Amino acid sequence: MTRGRIYEAIMRFFKEDDWHFYEMDDAPVLTMTFSGKNGRWTCYAQAREAQEQFVFYSVCPINAPKDKLAEVVEFISRANYGMIIGNFEIDYNDGEIRYKTSIDVEGTDFPPILVKQVVYANVVVLDRYLPGLLRVIYGDASPVDEIAKIETIPQGDSPLDSDNEAVSKLRQEFISQIEELLSDVQFDEDESSSGDDEDKPLPPPPDTAN
Repeated sequence: MTRGRIYEAIMRFFKEDDWHFYEMDDAPVLTMTFSGKNGRWTCYAQAREAQEQFVFYSVCPINAPKDKLAEVVEFISRANYGMIIGNFEIDYNDGEIRYKTSIDVEGTDFPPILVKQVVYANVVVLDRYLPGLLRVIYGDASPVDEIAKIETIPQGDSPLDSDNEAVSKLRQEFISQIEELLSDVQFDEDESSSGDDEDKPLPPPPDTAN
């Protein structure tokens, strides 16, 4: 497999950022495991050289069961409304749920900071929404209630002042989440960054917060 500039750029970032990953033999995709505060899941980093795009996926550790499919679809649809960078998506065939972020790098040098923004914006969102999603799947939690818990904006005395204050507070909370994840991130110690391991964990995969 020929390595393009996008693939080389994402490889360089993950090595420098101390991620442990596998290279796929037949596709420009890296696979890795991420541990957040609320769960652990598999991620894919895909280089789309012809389209000059980088795509990053976080795959939910639990698939939506058939009897909860309608509730899960409602949950991710409500979550997606207002998303700026990235989106949730679901495979109706097997219930797989994942969060996707991506960037078009045509005409850019694609520096590591761009890779970092796509990656960490992704994992922060899944980690934020995962507990509510699991309560919808495993319990009788209402999608609308769970999304409201996640996305509730504090209200102040003045509507105009409170809007600005709320946005500022949410932005700071989001930045803090990224910083905390960066400090607490854990990786599988037994994984290797070498692409020589024949036992690849998963096949390759078929845009951030409010």
